[in-house]
Amino acid sequence: MHEIGPVQLISMGFDRGANFEGRIVDELARLESERTIRILDLLFIARDTDSDEIVVLEHAEGESLGQILGELLGIELSGGADQGGTEDGKERAFGLSQDDIQEMAKGLGPGESAGLLLVEHVWARSLRRAMADAGGRVLADGFLTPQTIAQIEPQLAALAARVAASERGAGGV
Repeated sequence: MHEIGPVQLISMGFDRGANFEGRIVDELARLESERTIRILDLLFIARDTDSDEIVVLEHAEGESLGQILGELLGIELSGGADQGGTEDGKERAFGLSQDDIQEMAKGLGPGESAGLLLVEHVWARSLRRAMADAGGRVLADGFLTPQTIAQIEPQLAALAARVAASERGAGGV
């Protein structure tokens, strides 16, 4: 079986009239080429201003993208195959459920859109393996909210200053 690193769902919301210049795609391509992440799936949806329905916007890649995320959203895409293997929640007490993901889509206002990106954190494969080999397991993971970061911002700034000073000292002596 192919080893896979932690998988994260990122949902990015865009207001009506968002300016898509290709910078997001360029950055994703850079991260993937550096093997920091691997894009597993990508889906772009919008709430139609007239019908108030969620619509799937076409990808340049055609049928190769959007199938997994479409299934999680409960949207049947043409050419999609059953991915099988639903999670029963017994081993997972954190993260996003399929209901959570569907609620995100329902929260879009008329004319708003969202890009859903499913990425594997390739950099974490060997760390995950080392933890499992030591008998460890992930209890929880997630990103800190801006509010939590604000609470520890002085400590983070001090740490960043120490790391920068250390790097200058190591490389500039």
